[in-house]
Amino acid sequence: MTTATASARPRHEEPLRCTPGREQVGDGEPPPQVTIAGRRLSPTVVFDTYWRFAATRQAIYEARIAGRPGPWTNDPILSQHRFTNCYRAADRVSQYLISRVSYAGEQDIDEVFFRTLLFKTFNKISTWELLTAAVGTPTWKTYTFDGYNTVLTEAFARKQRLYSAAYVVPPPSLGEVRKHGNHLRLIEMLMSTGAPHRVRDAGSMRAAFNLLRGYPAIGDFLAYQYLIDLNYSASYGYGEMEFVVPGPGARDGIRKCFGSAAIGIEADIIHYMADHQDEHFQRLGLRFRGLHGRPLQLIDCQNLFCEVDKYARVAHPDVAGVSGRTRIKQRFQAVADAIPAWFPPKWGINGPARLEP
Repeated sequence: MTTATASARPRHEEPLRCTPGREQVGDGEPPPQVTIAGRRLSPTVVFDTYWRFAATRQAIYEARIAGRPGPWTNDPILSQHRFTNCYRAADRVSQYLISRVSYAGEQDIDEVFFRTLLFKTFNKISTWELLTAAVGTPTWKTYTFDGYNTVLTEAFARKQRLYSAAYVVPPPSLGEVRKHGNHLRLIEMLMSTGAPHRVRDAGSMRAAFNLLRGYPAIGDFLAYQYLIDLNYSASYGYGEMEFVVPGPGARDGIRKCFGSAAIGIEADIIHYMADHQDEHFQRLGLRFRGLHGRPLQLIDCQNLFCEVDKYARVAHPDVAGVSGRTRIKQRFQAVADAIPAWFPPKWGINGPARLEP
């Protein structure tokens, strides 16, 4: 397979911004067949929608970062419904994690791990700010179960939502009455068993994933998400192109792009998308400049399958996935605040946006 790089990309026309239907899937020509993991696959129309969606969604992000006034697209689905950015690290919660949690505060590996897992367990900015208002910047050195649990329990009693609705975080059974109490105990277990150093020293991203996967209530999806979040920090140095775990939403999107022939090779398909992204953007005449030259990584291609699954519910309602969902729940609402764009310094892409006019 050809390896995608961050080298200079050919310039193409602006991404298509059109209504779903015939125009969205091309001029009637089916996507080319591809060979992945030894299987000859015949992609559906959703395969080309994947690339068009990525190009248009990234163009929206670039326009917002540049401060251009909306509307940023004439695609009615993207205009009306909420979709995450192409790059996971560019989303609001990830941006907060990177700038306000990972790189803010003491950079000792135990403290970085503690802050990251505490933040991502709830995955909600308001919960983090609730804790910081009560205890100051959370640190493992000063952590006490009673202190943190009291703050969260009182907020729960006030009917304050503690967890993000982005994905389900199952509670472990560690002897506490409330979900948040059991999660605090899980974080204690991770810290007391040396997880921060063991994850760093695992030797490979897969081995680090397996290590996290061995803790109570941390399944495949959460283990991979937590590992990506830890890896944003300076304490961990795994390559994002090394390993991927397809989540449930991604499996839905993959099924819509490739049909039932994709069953069992979903991770290989995500690798294919990352490795061949330039080829398909060029084939469709789409301009995709990446994130300041950084191409889509495996985690980004995985997330894009989740978003295309949602997009296809409206654009291609006749193409079935796994879950059978037919609606996009979240509506788009523009936020007046400036869009943050600060990424892990080790990526080397911070500074003035290097976008051509």
